[in-house]
Amino acid sequence: MKNFIKKIFRISDTLYNFMVLRYRQVQYGRNLKILGKIYCVSNRRDGIIIGDNVSINSSLESNPIGGDRRTILFAKGCGKIRIGNNCGISNSTLFAAASIEIGNDVLIGGGTKIYDTDFHWLDFHRRMKEPGGNSKPVIIRDGAFIGAHCIICKGVTIGERSIVGVGSVVTKNIPSNEIWGGCPAKRIRTVSGDDIGED
Repeated sequence: MKNFIKKIFRISDTLYNFMVLRYRQVQYGRNLKILGKIYCVSNRRDGIIIGDNVSINSSLESNPIGGDRRTILFAKGCGKIRIGNNCGISNSTLFAAASIEIGNDVLIGGGTKIYDTDFHWLDFHRRMKEPGGNSKPVIIRDGAFIGAHCIICKGVTIGERSIVGVGSVVTKNIPSNEIWGGCPAKRIRTVSGDDIGED
């Protein structure tokens, strides 16, 4: 009985996700797998584009780390979100007012937030009068691994195969093949041969 109920919920989630992706004009490739219900905002056909073989966790059952929230893909106005092939995203938020570009083979841990905007102006008078804030593109290159509960701030580029430790706040560019962590994130060391399985 329990398995039957789970199956019904999965079918319901699949139908829900299909309708959301279609309504929000999200383009996606082959073998997109979503566990749970995704939340998307995009009002243009080129707002959100997802590559092939992407897995998205968006529920407590699919990943208890950060599972208290759904995965959110929010392309505001002219903002764009690009997710490459073979990526995995768990219960995370991607908010683009300008651009978030994620390469191939990228893993994003549970509860991570990626924002390409400040959301609010620094100047008090402007902040009180008008919405918005400075926005700069975020780029996460091929093979990067973002640990759980990280915050990636506007204007940041994370290099190929680099690793961001759990709970880090990334405010500056990370070169390729480096491990960073902390608040704000700082360089810990280079990814070594032991880390990538070399002798």
